[in-house]
Amino acid sequence: MQACRLAATDLACRRGDRVLFTHIGFALEPGDALHVAGANGIGKSSLIRILAGLLRPFAGQVDRAGDIALLDERPALDLQLPLRRALDFWRRIDARESVESVLAHLHLEELADVPVRYLSTGQRKRSAMARLVGQQAHIWLLDEPFSGLDENSRALIEDLCAGHIASGGIAVIASHQPFRLHNIRQLDLAEFVA
Repeated sequence: MQACRLAATDLACRRGDRVLFTHIGFALEPGDALHVAGANGIGKSSLIRILAGLLRPFAGQVDRAGDIALLDERPALDLQLPLRRALDFWRRIDARESVESVLAHLHLEELADVPVRYLSTGQRKRSAMARLVGQQAHIWLLDEPFSGLDENSRALIEDLCAGHIASGGIAVIASHQPFRLHNIRQLDLAEFVA
């Protein structure tokens, strides 16, 4: 994997008239992971969107080097298509890992011909993770990756993240739940509330 970097300097976020957080700073290099924690509405998703370049910070800046892949509550998969075809659409755009390999990686082979609209919440979350893995991006931004998942699927996501950072990637995980990953750094947004 190519060299990657993700750094935030003095970040602040405002939603309407309310400043959610201020003075957030960190620097992540290949092999680093950051767990962003905090209560509902504190700004975890907003921070992830700022890091992805989808939301402008109220103050501060983000420095990125390397491709970014985002997993959030929207799976970005065509609900009408069977899962295999929905993932193949993105494979052709991303020109990355084969669909069969990604399906196997996430234990989704038996769902390959099921339309995405019929998948459960947890199956959709794993399918969205399959799309993220298929991108082979350097930086993974995961917003509530455990939502709707059982314990085995949570362990699978943790294992995928461990493999990603072991291969020189970066992962930022916003989650209410603990994330078991060796040497993961912690950022509690409550410490940065304005």
